[in-house]
Amino acid sequence: MIKILDEANFARWDSFVQATDEATFFHQTGWKTVIEKAFAHKTYYLYSETNGKISGILPLVHIKSLLFGNALVSTAFCVYGGIVASNEGSSSELDREACRLADELGVDYLEMRNRSRKTERPYKELYVNFRKKLHPDIEKNFLAIPRKQRAMVRKGIDAGLTSTIDNNVDRLFSAYSESVRNLGTPVFPKKYFQLLKDVFKEQCEVLTVERNGQLIGSVMNFYYKDEVLPYYGGGTSLARSLKGNDFMYWEVMRRSVEKGIKIFDYGRSKIGTGSYSFKKNWGFQPEPLFYEFQLVKSHALPDINPLNPKYRLFIAAWKRLPLGISQMAGPWLAKDLG
Repeated sequence: MIKILDEANFARWDSFVQATDEATFFHQTGWKTVIEKAFAHKTYYLYSETNGKISGILPLVHIKSLLFGNALVSTAFCVYGGIVASNEGSSSELDREACRLADELGVDYLEMRNRSRKTERPYKELYVNFRKKLHPDIEKNFLAIPRKQRAMVRKGIDAGLTSTIDNNVDRLFSAYSESVRNLGTPVFPKKYFQLLKDVFKEQCEVLTVERNGQLIGSVMNFYYKDEVLPYYGGGTSLARSLKGNDFMYWEVMRRSVEKGIKIFDYGRSKIGTGSYSFKKNWGFQPEPLFYEFQLVKSHALPDINPLNPKYRLFIAAWKRLPLGISQMAGPWLAKDLG
């Protein structure tokens, strides 16, 4: 039997997530709270029960945008999603209900953001993931970084960069909004980052890099089981010359090893982009992500990404916006770019 999650069952859902190896940080109920409060999107968190116990889950977010289309996504604003189930029957039941719901809502498509191939549905060979096991010895992790990239980290150290943990998202938003503006991408609202920190508490940490008190870069990291996921990060204009980003991610890695973290999840990147090359330079090997689609009203797979030529003029114009204007206008667009 398929049910829609209510607040009374949040703890049961999260207990299932914690106990299931296939589940990820992005399957937790905290995302339902954050997405609804930050972006006002309708969510459908479906779960199945077997003998009174949760046996499968599927978090879904409905994004309906005049600019970017109408989609049902598991899970929007997250790199991973899809069905997590303890048996095939529950998995099939959730899949059928998701397809039924997609038809009922009249979306263009249903998107499942799987880490592995689940069905024969079409998927886009666009994103890859970068994950790596960490050695419990900090120095061995440093020596495992390829020589040229290791030299970049040393330059950051020699430049006098230091890292600290921030209790708020002010400097993160400042660095991140400048960074994505320079890439031609709208920034999320500041309240989104604050909600992530408020909802996920000790699972969410902001590490900021500075030099003599001056902001260089900042990154929001998620901690889940034995993994660290640097998720939203950016640097100021000084970051490139001071190797701020290189130093920043090394500091995330170094501090994570000190906490006993075993997996460094560098997140997804689009093939052929600068972030893809940057992560490969750290010695991480790309692994394909299988974002599978059930087309409903659409006749072709969606192509909402910066590599699409039709967005070139918009991206070029956005890069030239004054930072303050991009911070005000960006959230209106970014809320639908899940």
